[in-house]
Amino acid sequence: MATKSLSILFVASEAEGLIKSGGLADVAKALPEALLNLDQDVRLCIPAYRKVSNIQESKVLLETRIDMWPHTEYKVRELSIADVPVYAIDCPKYFDREEMYAENNQAYADNGERFAFFSAACLDMLRKLSYKPDVIHANDWHTGLVPYLLKNRYKEDTFYSSMKSVLTVHNAVFKGVFSYEELHCLLEFHSRFVPEAAISSTHVTMLKAGVMSADKINAVSPSYAEELKTELGGHGMHKEFKTRERDLVGILNGCDYSSWNPETDEFLPQAYSSDIKSMKKGKKLAKSTLQGEVGLKKRDVAMYGMVCRLTNQKGIHYLLPILDKFLSHDVQLVIVGTGDPILASQLKELSAIHGEKFAFIEAYNNRLAHLVEAGSDFFLMPSEFEPCGLNQIYSMAYGTLPIVRGVGGLKDSVIDYYQDRNAATGFVFYEPTPVDLLLTLLNSLLLYTQNPKEMERLQSYAMKQDFCWKNAAQEYLDLYYSA
Repeated sequence: MATKSLSILFVASEAEGLIKSGGLADVAKALPEALLNLDQDVRLCIPAYRKVSNIQESKVLLETRIDMWPHTEYKVRELSIADVPVYAIDCPKYFDREEMYAENNQAYADNGERFAFFSAACLDMLRKLSYKPDVIHANDWHTGLVPYLLKNRYKEDTFYSSMKSVLTVHNAVFKGVFSYEELHCLLEFHSRFVPEAAISSTHVTMLKAGVMSADKINAVSPSYAEELKTELGGHGMHKEFKTRERDLVGILNGCDYSSWNPETDEFLPQAYSSDIKSMKKGKKLAKSTLQGEVGLKKRDVAMYGMVCRLTNQKGIHYLLPILDKFLSHDVQLVIVGTGDPILASQLKELSAIHGEKFAFIEAYNNRLAHLVEAGSDFFLMPSEFEPCGLNQIYSMAYGTLPIVRGVGGLKDSVIDYYQDRNAATGFVFYEPTPVDLLLTLLNSLLLYTQNPKEMERLQSYAMKQDFCWKNAAQEYLDLYYSA
């Protein structure tokens, strides 16, 4: 256990509190904050998108251009979240747009170039700001070129030579695949020969460049780290993960309880704690508020909730074939989410048929998400794969029992009732089939209707679980030292 304080530059494409589209943003806020609380010098670097809060009023620390061709001009703006200093890379040509990655479900055509530039600028700014981190921590494909450029562009440069790189894989299904032409803004790709990134003679992936170049790699749960090395779970990159297995570890994400805590949650009609009396009262009020809001009849019935992106990854295709059958029972279901228009229209159709039992809200709505977490008895996460997942952890904090498939971080964080009743925090099924999901749903309903006292004990026990970031941050610190 090392004690010397480290200087860490955390590089990500989004961060909660500034701009967010998914779980990566939660980690990019919470992990630096937790490292700061462990007395580390940690700073964050993100693109200065148009929608970043207060971006235009922020102080300009640096006006410069990239040292290497094509000498793109950029500014570095100063922001902060929760006492963590933030460097925002401001280049209107790339980031002054309506959205972060895509508009109308269409990715920006120059995303490869945008994030290649961002990766180059993150490193280019360091000498000019006289800031020399010990570790640069990159995240997912958007910043996969940071370890690559550190190792290649700067290998002879004494200012950079002592810096180490770590890459976190939050979701390896998104690899950042582009042609050599699309990364023309980096001289290193002009030769059209970059074996550590190449997947064919014409295309490369930014994630592979990071995985093959970083000093250390981690996945966001121990099970996901193991799955990445298999043909089934490696999303086409299992050979690369296998090659780097000595430098690959799994660290389960923590939970930012400052945002997800029923005792302090401003979105709830009434705060509640893990004390059974308090929990029953709080959850009952949250349930009737939720029912009123989504147009379901206010009654004491088993409530199932789901908040997610509408994609097959989230297991919607396991749920759709069995919904008719499941809704023939005395239950209610609320699904909130946006994404695949085909899945959305199928859910809309089913909610029109089963309007008295099933509400589908096609929206991204943070307040409603909190209400679903508190007002439901069970939370659905039947994912095809799930690197870490956070909603199962939020659910436990709210006394809502997660129903999950035993993959990735879901397997690492939820204990199945039928495997260990005393330590159980939810329900786990393993086979990726609609039938297995249905059986698990019916088992949970059985517990709810037949044994309410046991159900309450389980809910209260789930609320006492602690996935705080402090423990995860300490594991990251050990990873930095190993680098």
